[in-house]
Amino acid sequence: MRRLVGPLTRHPLAALSLTLLWLLLQGSLAPGQVLLGVMLAWGITAASSRYWADRRRPRRPHLLALYLWRVAVDVVIANLRIAALVLTPSRHPRPAFVELPLTLEEPFALYILATTITLSPGSLSADLSDDRRVLLLHLLDAPDPADAAIECAKIKHRYEHLLLEVFP
Repeated sequence: MRRLVGPLTRHPLAALSLTLLWLLLQGSLAPGQVLLGVMLAWGITAASSRYWADRRRPRRPHLLALYLWRVAVDVVIANLRIAALVLTPSRHPRPAFVELPLTLEEPFALYILATTITLSPGSLSADLSDDRRVLLLHLLDAPDPADAAIECAKIKHRYEHLLLEVFP
């Protein structure tokens, strides 16, 4: 019995999300569809759970709310900066690739950081080194190395530092 219920209890959010996705795709809450959605979610999580990386629980999960607030504010500011860059005809973006040295070691925290950088307009996570110590970034507008260094310092201070507190 434990073997049958294991995938649902090890990854309950994944199973719930898959079930809800199935129901949304079907557009029905009929009991048969709910049962089929649960069975599909169980099967998918059972088949794929051995490939999922183990992750530690956040030490200070309440800081994730602050993290999300920072990301939301920074996305709005980045959108305004990119709009100003695009709407100013005399200003041309000067893209650059920059290497960001990392202190984070937790794989899930690295994933969150890389995703956050990509979500913010004007920056993109391009590659992670094999040793997971350097993240290659593409910046839409970095006219000189000092601008790139300021952007890297901002990422380390606003995001990586907080993720280090959440995922030690």
